[in-house]
Amino acid sequence: MTVESTGFKGSDVLSADLQKVLTDVTALSLVGKQLHWNIVGQGFRSLHLYLDEVVAIAREASDEVAERMRAIQLTPDGRPSVVAQETSLPKVAEGVVSTEEGAAQAVAAINATVATMRDVHEKVDGEDPTSGDILVDYIGRLEQQAWFIRSLNEKA
Repeated sequence: MTVESTGFKGSDVLSADLQKVLTDVTALSLVGKQLHWNIVGQGFRSLHLYLDEVVAIAREASDEVAERMRAIQLTPDGRPSVVAQETSLPKVAEGVVSTEEGAAQAVAAINATVATMRDVHEKVDGEDPTSGDILVDYIGRLEQQAWFIRSLNEKA
């Protein structure tokens, strides 16, 4: 941790960890919209609306993480080529997708995003608890969405 006359400046390690999160939440917003536009079948409306909620959370997270990076004198990179090359999210199907498959793909994308957040959280929190708190908030919100979407296909 470095505190300079200009304020706290995050390390290269913190920058890399927050960049991983930024990349995955940005990709999650794109995956969510891709599925949102192309799902068909029973339960369409519910999943369609849940996906909009996921996209809203992901977009909010990308903005908050990127702005936090700038606040601690780091440089976020949200260029499409970087997101496409570095995301840890699984690929989603091209074209029309059944609601059942779309829900499974959405949950997999959310889980991959949360896994990235959980993977870097301890190091992030150790250097910058404020950034760590941001991750904790989005982990909880995204895990809730995964539960909602996963529940669409579960049997009692």
